[in-house]
Amino acid sequence: MSSDKVLIKGNYAIAQAAINAGCECYFGYPITPQTEIGEYLSGEMQRLGRGYVCAESELAAINMVIGAVSTGAKAMTSSSSCAVALMQEALSYAAGDELPVVLINVMRAGPGLGYIYPAQGDYNQSVYGGGNGDYKIIVIAPSTVQECIDFTYKAFYLAHKYRNPVILLADGLLGQMMEPASFGEYPYPEIDNSKWALTGAKNRDARAIYSLGPIEKKQIERIYRIHEKFDLITQNETDWEEFNTDDADIILTAFGSMTRNIKAAMNVLRQKGIKAGCFRPITLNPFPHNRIYELAKENKDFIVVEMNMGQMFKDVKYAVNGKSRVELVNRPCGEWLSVEEIVSSVEKIMEKNYAASI
Repeated sequence: MSSDKVLIKGNYAIAQAAINAGCECYFGYPITPQTEIGEYLSGEMQRLGRGYVCAESELAAINMVIGAVSTGAKAMTSSSSCAVALMQEALSYAAGDELPVVLINVMRAGPGLGYIYPAQGDYNQSVYGGGNGDYKIIVIAPSTVQECIDFTYKAFYLAHKYRNPVILLADGLLGQMMEPASFGEYPYPEIDNSKWALTGAKNRDARAIYSLGPIEKKQIERIYRIHEKFDLITQNETDWEEFNTDDADIILTAFGSMTRNIKAAMNVLRQKGIKAGCFRPITLNPFPHNRIYELAKENKDFIVVEMNMGQMFKDVKYAVNGKSRVELVNRPCGEWLSVEEIVSSVEKIMEKNYAASI
């Protein structure tokens, strides 16, 4: 597709971006609100002569991705919330095997089957994981349809650069909304995987990829290596954006689609004479702890706005480390927290804190 802007739905934008990034294989199973990703790719991947399988289950889909990426191929799956829960064991395997799996999670409400209401309740699931052992996954959260494209590109690049699973964490709002966006060309260099990929042992020594560690010393070395790698990822890839934080007394903090409303709420609050700023983590893992701590040391209070019961709230509180106040404005699922609701909540919190200080 050209670099001209087109009006496109978030799910279709992710799917086309995966194609542009060079995705060679897609394995998926339908579940709302991400089914359109697989629907789009079912036609386009076959038209392009690439691999497409509508798997018999989410378990089958994620394990097919593991098989494909072990050959060095670019492969991905997409799913949602309760179905991603079924993939946790395989994600642990992929991290232990150091494989570049790309997973798109378009969140819906939970727990359990929940329903298709938009929500942000998979923060803990993605950032902390539900698989066994000591491992970490890169997690990136878009806030616009344009970022669904840009961050899909980035997900493939980071997965292969670091040989580490990457989750693109969107939500039902982003998956279903339509916005003008442009694609352009895949902006990252291709990664040479010839030193590790399983491509057949003709004219070279045989290779094996596995996470089984019957020799304790080697298993310990593997775990240290995985975490040293994530330290490098933290150093090089931690990403965020902030607005009006220099003179802010309070900083509204959100991830994903809720970022759109805290930016608008910030503007309303400033019109009312309240010095508000915005801070938005782009990488949820690695999380921008250091930058939040720097802002907290300047006596800036944080108000975290989430469509869950306070999952990122804990990470912000940890990052602040007691240097300033951290409050939560939230709703578990359904309609967005409106700009008016956020502004009203901020004003009430400020009144409460002022009353407590006199």
